[in-house]
Amino acid sequence: MPKLWEALLTLAVLVAVLAVGIIIFGVDPHVPMFVGVIAAALMAMHLGYKWDEIEKSMMDGIYKALQSICILIIVGILIGVWINAGVVPAMIYYGLKVLKPAIFFIACVLICSITSLATGTSWGTMGTMGVALMGIGFGLGMSPGMTAGAIISGAYFGDKMSPLSDTTNLAPAMAGTDVITHVKGMLIPTGITYAITLIFFGILGVMQYHGGDADLSRVTEFSNALNAAAGGVFNINPILLLPPVIVIVAVALKVPAIPGITLGIIAGAILGLIFQDGSCTLGSIFDYGINGYYFADEVSEMLAATLSEETHYTMTRLLESGGIMGMMFSVSMTIIAMMFGGIMEYTHQLEVIVNAIKKLAKGPAGLVGLTEVTCILSNATMPEQYISIVVPGRMYAEEYKKMGLHPMVLSGALEGAGTVTSALIPWNTCGVYISDTLGVGVAQYGPWAIFNWLMPIVNWLCALLGLTLKDLAGKAYKKAKKVAQ
Repeated sequence: MPKLWEALLTLAVLVAVLAVGIIIFGVDPHVPMFVGVIAAALMAMHLGYKWDEIEKSMMDGIYKALQSICILIIVGILIGVWINAGVVPAMIYYGLKVLKPAIFFIACVLICSITSLATGTSWGTMGTMGVALMGIGFGLGMSPGMTAGAIISGAYFGDKMSPLSDTTNLAPAMAGTDVITHVKGMLIPTGITYAITLIFFGILGVMQYHGGDADLSRVTEFSNALNAAAGGVFNINPILLLPPVIVIVAVALKVPAIPGITLGIIAGAILGLIFQDGSCTLGSIFDYGINGYYFADEVSEMLAATLSEETHYTMTRLLESGGIMGMMFSVSMTIIAMMFGGIMEYTHQLEVIVNAIKKLAKGPAGLVGLTEVTCILSNATMPEQYISIVVPGRMYAEEYKKMGLHPMVLSGALEGAGTVTSALIPWNTCGVYISDTLGVGVAQYGPWAIFNWLMPIVNWLCALLGLTLKDLAGKAYKKAKKVAQ
């Protein structure tokens, strides 16, 4: 067994390298994370482990995440196919229809929720729909901080609950469960938090709205650019909303994640072939499935000539995405993170760290709270959203099993704190991105990002009340039940 200082030294190297790489040089976390892998391997050799053992521990760590890696790849195919088929554009198009000036803040939350659910990306949602909504908010005389808070709340709700999101796939991979079980486990606390968020912004909107008509010209232009009937790109039809419904029904019927998502791909492809008048073909399905959707040159030229610069930017930023290659960022990050986690687990370095701090956790709710605090501290010290899921996930996975808790409890805590609080840390990559994109600092939007700071609290309270606690069999967790039984 390593000494506590040895395990902490490995973790300190990871924290330091990530901080330098992300904060000072502004690089992606992959190579700094790999330096952490080197540090963990060197410490393992110092502890007396042979290279064959260390290499096997890395492979074992990767193996634990293979299901999620496969799902990420399939989700990449789904996004590319769904955009080509007009499914994602239809979801965004109908989502924009809910925008009414009198309920501006709620509309911001709902539009960003739908967009983020459809695309699986909070960053893409904020960088496109969010920017447009900020402009409308200025026109209405709304507080920029309040508007940004509503946008962020909706974007992170969709990101957190979308099976297309990388973090929604990463969290269960670290915890040891599948994405569908993970999403179902988050329904109660996330639903409660979302309802409170909508009520809050509904009241706030009534208090802040000063009357008059909003300038919705950019929203109208974007909607028209989506719909071929108004000179746009895609043939929008309500039937195109069927593939997401099929995936949701598959989740409800407990269909495993991979076949459930595959059904969505097949449904989207078939409807695209029917509705998109030749722009969706078998060849384009294969192409966009691997490379992600992109506008054909003639379409891109047409859009650039007919749309304002802002609307053209919004369309390309939001819709040119997906594909297997588009998921390689998350896939490679997962592989490197699991190499680190595999070494740390096999050499008991995570175990000694957890043993030192688990005394702070009194019972299952205490463990959930401790996990959330660790995620928040990770966001502050290793300022990257992915790391706040990876490191605490591997630290506490075994402890949840020892306490007889289902891995979905851990994955829910990781998402309930790691994913959402990243936006509240000014020097975190998410905080920096939001400030640059929306033009509003964390100090301004932070108090109004209701969903983000309320989510960890509600998640912990649900655990305290036993609403989200499940045993290893997925049934209601009983405090008196012994793990041995």
